[in-house]
Parts: sequence; C-alpha cells; structure tokens
Amino acid sequence: MTPTFQPGQATVYNSVQDIAQLTRALRKTARPVVLVPTMGALHAGHISLVKAAQRIPGAVVIVSIFVNPLQFAEGEDLDAYPRTLEADVEKLRAAGADAVFAPSPREMYPNGPRTVIHPGQVGTILEGKTRPTHFAGVLTVVNKLFHITNCSHAIFGEKDYQQLIVIQQMVTDLNLDVQVIGAPIVRENDGLALSSRNTYLSETERELALTLSAALTSGAYMAGQGPDAVVAAARAVIDSVPEIELDYLELAGPQLGDVDPEGANRLLVAARVGATRLIDNIGIDFGSEEVTGEPRA
Repeated sequence: MTPTFQPGQATVYNSVQDIAQLTRALRKTARPVVLVPTMGALHAGHISLVKAAQRIPGAVVIVSIFVNPLQFAEGEDLDAYPRTLEADVEKLRAAGADAVFAPSPREMYPNGPRTVIHPGQVGTILEGKTRPTHFAGVLTVVNKLFHITNCSHAIFGEKDYQQLIVIQQMVTDLNLDVQVIGAPIVRENDGLALSSRNTYLSETERELALTLSAALTSGAYMAGQGPDAVVAAARAVIDSVPEIELDYLELAGPQLGDVDPEGANRLLVAARVGATRLIDNIGIDFGSEEVTGEPRA
C-alpha cells in the first residue's frame, strides 16, 4: 500500500513507482519539487541542505537516502558505510522534510548497473584519479533520481565540490530541466567539515583530521601572495603532521580547470587519517581580500 502523503512529515517511499506518481502530481500543481540526494547517516550538514531547499518558495522537499553501490570501487567502504534509516527519518521529520525516497539497490538497478554516464575529463582528475569509476556511478544515480522524482531543483553540498561540478556539467550537457544549487560547507566549531565518515575517526584521529581545515585556512590567508604561495602554505601545514597521508592538494579554477590568477578559485585536499579518507576544500579569490568559505565557526 502506498503511504499517504503528509507534508512536513517525511513520509517514506520505497518504490520508484510510488515516488514518481507523487512527484508527477505535485509538479502538476506548479509547485517546485526540490530533491536533496543523500546516502543517509545524516548530520547537520545534510539538514542544512534541507533548509536550503525549504527556502525555495512553495517547495516540496524530497530527500533521497540511498547508498549507491555503483559509486564504490572494490575495496572501498560500501559494506561498512553507516546505514541509519530510522534515525535519519526522525531527523528529517524534525526538519520538516516532506518525503523520503529510500529504495533498495534492486529497486534502483533491477537489471543491474548496465548503463552508466561518463563524466568526461573533469571526472578523471582529483577524486577521479584516485577513484576512476566513482563519478560515473554518481552521475548515473543522480540522473536516475532526477527523472524518478521529477524534481525541478536539486541541492548539493559544496564539500563534495568536484561532485557538484560534474553534476552541473551533466545537467548542461544533457539538457536536463533541473536547477542545481550548491550549498556552503557546514563545519564543527573547530573547523572540521561535517562528513558521515567522521564517525570512523577515533578521538586521536579526529584531532589529526583538523590538519586539513587548518591547511586550507593557511593557504587562503596567502591569497594576496599569489597561487604558489597559497599551495605552499597549505602543504607546509600538512607536511608538519606525518600521520596524515596526503592524496592530493590542488588549486584549480572554479570549474576545476586552470587557475584564474585574478579571480575565484578552489583549493581542494584529500587525505587519509588512519584508515579514513577525508576531503575538504575552500574558495580562494585572488581578486578579493576576503577569504571565501573559510573553515572557521
């Protein structure tokens, strides 16, 4: 039996047919359907995306919770990834989300993962260099979610900055009628970017993880000295903590191409703290004295 839709009560739908039927009906009322895609294990960063969605006038907010196997390579943490659906739904109900789409892998891929979307060149750098199949998995599931939920808007956090860029690229290149909105990174008071993977960190590892936001801050404060000084300052902080296993530290333009020495850019980092791989980033504008996306409370 299809659940009765109750606005603001985070009604849970498990089938593609049911959520599609609901959202088609909602779109016919001319209300925007705003999708917040997640893999669950929700924290304050996810709830901030729900709040951003609710600021769109008349929005019906749909939160998807799906640990997408297609974006995990062999040896990654698919099986260990936290699954806390009941607690997640309670948080979404408290936040006033309208509906939750929580399908099974079989529901999403009834014929297996046969057709995938290639992310192009931007999907081969940074995260894509370390995880070469990752963004094809991301784009495939996001494209499916866009169509299944009939959404007019979708909200993504800037912490996964490269993901945001490849999704925006997909929407443009495939002429999808969805407005993609990036929302700012949410941090703990000490600067640590919120992530579901933070739960893997021991107390000691969590202290070490602060090195990433400290490095980004140090780099950002050197913006007045130019790109080389930004990267050097950030790298010096990371190099001072031998327990941090750096994957990459890169300065790139806003679309992850060449650095703009007179405009907006992004400084991105990925590293392992113990067995946990974390990512973070900060906006840096060489045309302004202001630090963008500063990792502080």
